Amino acid sequence: MTGCVEDLLEAGLDTRTALRVTGYPKSSWYRHRAAPSGRADPIPQSARYQPHALTEEQRAQIRVHLSDEVNVKLSVQQVFYQVMDQGTYIASLRTWHRVAAAAGLSGDRRRQATHPPATIPELVAHAPNQVWSWDITRIPIRSQRTSLHLYLILDVFSRKPVGWRLEHLERDHLAAEMILDAITTEGTTPHTLHADGGASMTSRLVKDTLTTHGIEHSRSRPHVSNDNPFSEALFKTLKYDLDYHRFHDYDTANTWITQFIGNYTHTHRHSGLNGYTPQQVHDGTWTTTAEHRQKLLTQHHHQYPGRYRTPPTVKTPPQTTYINPPQPTTASQAA
Repeated sequence: MTGCVEDLLEAGLDTRTALRVTGYPKSSWYRHRAAPSGRADPIPQSARYQPHALTEEQRAQIRVHLSDEVNVKLSVQQVFYQVMDQGTYIASLRTWHRVAAAAGLSGDRRRQATHPPATIPELVAHAPNQVWSWDITRIPIRSQRTSLHLYLILDVFSRKPVGWRLEHLERDHLAAEMILDAITTEGTTPHTLHADGGASMTSRLVKDTLTTHGIEHSRSRPHVSNDNPFSEALFKTLKYDLDYHRFHDYDTANTWITQFIGNYTHTHRHSGLNGYTPQQVHDGTWTTTAEHRQKLLTQHHHQYPGRYRTPPTVKTPPQTTYINPPQPTTASQAA
């Protein structure tokens, strides 16, 4: 429409006649030809000036009331009403909550004890009998109300239980005896024994026993369950066994656990060891099994070559086992 009017104007008609001929409104013509007026972006409500907003002094007054030693154990609502009953009204309860949230005073306002961050245990084993891990778990029985206590030491590299005992009580001298028995049985000592923060694990007697034999004592961080993963995984395997049940008494529990640990050590194909048993990895006989498996894979490859892209290679046990592998430094991450 605008183009038609412009054509008539170029032909010599005046604006009024051109608009009348085309039926184009005069107001629309001048509005469309005018340059658009600049319009400022709308101001967000939060950024607009609020003439009745609290002053900074009033906000500070609310923060002082909330931080008062007398009121640190009270909720924001309790402090609001107490201050109001004492004859002071600053703002609504909702405003008190907003000021408290902005100042970080909505939660516990008491002085909190601060502790340095716990050191992350980072352990590595390249062979058996370098790092051991131990823990205690409860085994309930029917003949008594209290559970039995299963003490167990595990070699982190091979996953072999190198020492265990089932007792009625949890005592540090029993743990120390188990550690000494494991050292005698293996004929060597690990450089590190890892455990969580239980009473027996942190006892003076156990620490002295480790120090006497030159074993470093490693601890899990408080409330971090995966700092002792290998012992926890073995206990889960034990308690999820299809034959595990609530035993009648100590003797039946001890007999079943003895059989379980024997089977776990010598016949259990461990997924973390790529299908080898803990005993095979512990004594190095896994190589014979690997050779046998490789022959079977090669034979199958020759029989059905179309099923393979490349000749199959047997998996071997991991050559390095970590408890919390070291994290890359900031410099290496940046590189």
